[in-house]
Amino acid sequence: MTRNDKIKIAVLLSLWALLFLPIYPEMVRDWLGHSDNSHGFLVPVMAGYFVWQRKEQLQSANLGSSLWGGVLLFLALVLYLLSYAGGQAFPCRCALVLSLFGLLWCSLGRGITKILAFPVLFLLFMIPVPYSLMGSVSLPLQLIATRLSANLIEACSIPVYREGNMLYFMNTQLEVAEACSGIRSILSLTMLAVIFASMVRDGWKKRAILVASAIPIAMLANIMRISMTGIMAHFFGAKVARGFLHEFSGIAIFAFGFVVLLGIFKIINRGKFEDVK
Repeated sequence: MTRNDKIKIAVLLSLWALLFLPIYPEMVRDWLGHSDNSHGFLVPVMAGYFVWQRKEQLQSANLGSSLWGGVLLFLALVLYLLSYAGGQAFPCRCALVLSLFGLLWCSLGRGITKILAFPVLFLLFMIPVPYSLMGSVSLPLQLIATRLSANLIEACSIPVYREGNMLYFMNTQLEVAEACSGIRSILSLTMLAVIFASMVRDGWKKRAILVASAIPIAMLANIMRISMTGIMAHFFGAKVARGFLHEFSGIAIFAFGFVVLLGIFKIINRGKFEDVK
């Protein structure tokens, strides 16, 4: 890659970044305003690290161009303009990532784009999930988690009555709120699973299994957390269950999910951490 090529790429990326300048402030506010979106700050940093990991491959790759990349770039920009004019934040943010992919594909060619595909598409994790979608998914997860947690608590010989997303004990009651639906753990563990999947040596089926396993692992971990909270509420009261122990249990259960996911990765990848070739 010559100096002129590097200058051309820098100019194109600068123009691309300036074009999407209007949507950055609102997205950052979403990152700051809701704990479920706080990982958005880390995603660009991690994507940059993944690019740095591939620097030797990039140096040896040949530059090219692609008409299909230009088509993708054009469609992404049309999506951006229409959604921005219509005040739709989520399509705008998706267009941000898709246009970057199209720009690299169009100006650098298929070879380099293939190397950069994972870091670029990983940026999709920085896009906050629309609240409307979160709400429609959270309610079924709340009800499933409440029902299974009640069954698990009953298996421990603790009397509990379930109604909707409420758990009633002899001396207290607990509500499985939207924040306890498990959607946060699903998003976090899915992102970790994608990172692990990028290190699987070969086989898309293995990667798919690893990513798909994040959802049941997160749900199991969340059910364990709710059950533990219910058991604490039965013996020590709701005040104790909702206090520090409740917050600590969230950290502990997430750590449990991470360890299980890591174990699956080691089994699939035979314990070797290697980048995808």
